[in-house]
Amino acid sequence: MLERFQSILKEPPPAMAFEISEAGIAAARIGSRAELDFHPLKPGTLSVSPLKENVSDPDEFMAAVKSVSGAQAARKRRDITLILPDYATRITVLDFDSFPSDPKEQLSLVRFRMKRSVPFDVESAAVGYFAQSGPDKKVDVVVVMAPLEIVARYEAPFRTAGWNPGMVTASCLGALELASDEGLNVLAKITGHALTVVVRQKGLVKLVRCLELPTPAVEDVAAVLLPTFVYMEDNLGGRPEKLALCGFGAHADEAQRYFQEELGVEVEPMRSPLGTPGESNAGLLGYLRSIARNN
Repeated sequence: MLERFQSILKEPPPAMAFEISEAGIAAARIGSRAELDFHPLKPGTLSVSPLKENVSDPDEFMAAVKSVSGAQAARKRRDITLILPDYATRITVLDFDSFPSDPKEQLSLVRFRMKRSVPFDVESAAVGYFAQSGPDKKVDVVVVMAPLEIVARYEAPFRTAGWNPGMVTASCLGALELASDEGLNVLAKITGHALTVVVRQKGLVKLVRCLELPTPAVEDVAAVLLPTFVYMEDNLGGRPEKLALCGFGAHADEAQRYFQEELGVEVEPMRSPLGTPGESNAGLLGYLRSIARNN
C-alpha cells in the first residue's frame, strides 16, 4: 500500500480512463471528481472472446472512440487507462513456493506455467501479473494474459485518436476496489454473456473464473457458484462470508434473495460513490475509486 501511495504522489493520474464492453464504451475524464460518459455500440460491433478477433466493425468502433474521447492528434499524446472485458483475457492465480525477484525470471516463469492452460501462444501474448505474499511465505501470482493482436485491436482506435494506453487491465481487477476485502468473500460479475467469479481471502485473490453462461438466469449463475463454494470449503477452509453481485441489472433483487436462500451466504450489491456499478462500467468505477477516495 505504501508503494502504491507513493507512486500516486509521484505520477499524476491519466487524463481519461475507458472501459470497453459489447454494450458500449464507458469513459471518465479525470479531475478532482471524475466526469462520466457512456457511448453505446451498435450490436455486433464487438464480439468478446479470448480466442478470436474481437473487433467485428472497426469503423464503428473507431467512430465511438472518437465520440467519447475527443482527439489529441494535434497535441502531445496523453496517457489513458484502458479496461478490457474479462472474457477477452485469461485470468488465473498461480501458486509458487518461491518467486524470483528478477522481473525477467518472473515473466519467464509465468509464461512457462501458463503454457498448458491457455489455447494460444504464450510467448507472443500480452501478459500482466502481480505477486501476493501470503502468511505461509508462499506466493500467489495473479496473471492476466491475452493474445497480443486482440489487445492491439482494442488499443488501435485510441492511439489513432492521439491517446496512449499507458495502463491496460481487466474489468474484474478494477471492480475489486468496490468489493469487501475482509475474510473469505466472492465477487460474481456479469458482463454480457460472460460471468466472472473472483474469490478473495483476507484481501488476497485466490481464484478467478471467467466463462460463458447459457443464459444470465440466476439458476445458471448458481450452477457456477455452487462448485466454487465447494472448492473454497475444500481448499480455503470454509464457506464465504459475503457474496458481492454486479451486473445483474433488473434481476439484482431476485438474485440477492435466491443466492441467500440457496447458497446460505450474505449477499450485497456492489456500490460506488459515482453510481451503481453495472456490467459496462464496474471496472472503471473501481479504478476511479483506487485513485481518489471521493470517487
